[in-house]
Amino acid sequence: MQRPGQPYFSSRRDFFHRIVDGLQGAALASLLGADLYGSDLVQPGRHDSRIYDLSPKKPHFEPKAKAVVQLFMNGGPSQIDMFDPKPALQKYAGTIPARDLLTDILFSKEVGGVMPSSFRFAKYGNSGMDFSELVPHMAECADDIAMIRSMHTNHINHEPAIFTMQGGRIASDRPALGAWVVYGLGSENQNLPAYVVLDDPKGLPVNGIQNWQSAYLPPVYQGTRFRSEGPPVVNINPHSELPKQVLEAQRNLLRWLDDRHRGKRPNEPNLNARISGYELAARMQTAATDALDLSSESEATKEMYGMNDPVSRSFGTRCLMARRLVERGVRFVQIYIEDQIWDNHFQIDKELRYCCGKTDKPSAALVKDLKRTGLLDETLVIWGGEFGRLPIAQTIGDPATAGRDHSPSGFCLWMAGGGVRGGTVHGATDEIGHKAVEDRVSVHDFHATILHLLGMHDRDLTFSRHGLDERLTDQFPARVVSEILS
Repeated sequence: MQRPGQPYFSSRRDFFHRIVDGLQGAALASLLGADLYGSDLVQPGRHDSRIYDLSPKKPHFEPKAKAVVQLFMNGGPSQIDMFDPKPALQKYAGTIPARDLLTDILFSKEVGGVMPSSFRFAKYGNSGMDFSELVPHMAECADDIAMIRSMHTNHINHEPAIFTMQGGRIASDRPALGAWVVYGLGSENQNLPAYVVLDDPKGLPVNGIQNWQSAYLPPVYQGTRFRSEGPPVVNINPHSELPKQVLEAQRNLLRWLDDRHRGKRPNEPNLNARISGYELAARMQTAATDALDLSSESEATKEMYGMNDPVSRSFGTRCLMARRLVERGVRFVQIYIEDQIWDNHFQIDKELRYCCGKTDKPSAALVKDLKRTGLLDETLVIWGGEFGRLPIAQTIGDPATAGRDHSPSGFCLWMAGGGVRGGTVHGATDEIGHKAVEDRVSVHDFHATILHLLGMHDRDLTFSRHGLDERLTDQFPARVVSEILS
């Protein structure tokens, strides 16, 4: 029970708010500063040898890339209308699709005939890579891009296909790609999260925060969301300014209390992650604000990223943030768009123009800016979704409103920088762009290639669970797509 005149402290935060009043704070700083800083009261072995932290880890071999920026286009971008021209579609226009193609149709009552693309294609760069009029800015990066036209996956629905692209299986309880990467490599910057997510202010993508979960990996490896509007992290700034000595004493005492608490509770990854999160939050107060403050960027740079256009401003802002994060040592950055804007079942001409207007210029700007700053050689940029679209119309009767259904059997994605051989086109789909038929690349091959570029063997990146060694690529055999490597 509280005695009369005795201050009541409901939490450690209340305690520290009270001790900074008057001379008490200065006295405590003087008495505890030297004793607690670097104190050996907590004996070695309590958690200093913790395996599960974000300190830099040595890769299996010399890496080509040190960081990854993944531009995730959830919804299924139409490869036929952007990256994979198919003249044969004109020949078969309006004809009923073959039976094998029908197996990939989700909405069987809305099937139309074979539908050519309505967008013009041209060849770009010294490589002569094909791009449609929808993506003129990406086309300017043709000689820096490796285009994979033979991707395929194993599910036709968004949710399981996204889980596969992010975690390697259709199950929802798998660690995300970014979590695996920071588990294997840690981070070069201990004042910022190793794995940062920049989702769209308009709303979360399909599968929500499960897209960047750590699942059975320790929670310290999950993605950290940064906001692109307002403060990057809520409540990151202190409510009141404290003298430096008092702030140091406060943090040292907290660290000592945390160590004692943790020492009595070994093998508690959730506790370790929470304490590590609080410690990181304190270090982030300056680092995160600086990293995401775009006021120092030139007007020319902002224009290059499309930040002066209301349609592309949000995505462009986050692409520029991604460049600033990787140049400060953040290991893995993911950028999402709202919901699944690429899911163009109807009015594909109109909807694709919006999707590309939002993402084309910023995506290309990121590649160009990383190249300008010398970071592209060590930063891997990935652009793509969970699957593509079919070469037939999806319609409810009016051809003017036609769209395309999901296509898991053949689709495109591209990679740039970080050991990728630019100007490369790998693989091919069939005559009408339905199935990957030449140099096929599975999602597991894709994951193995990313890990390889980061200096890791996919078979050697393991986590012991229930007596088994779990892997990102453990469901099917995976191969590194060496044909696209420099």
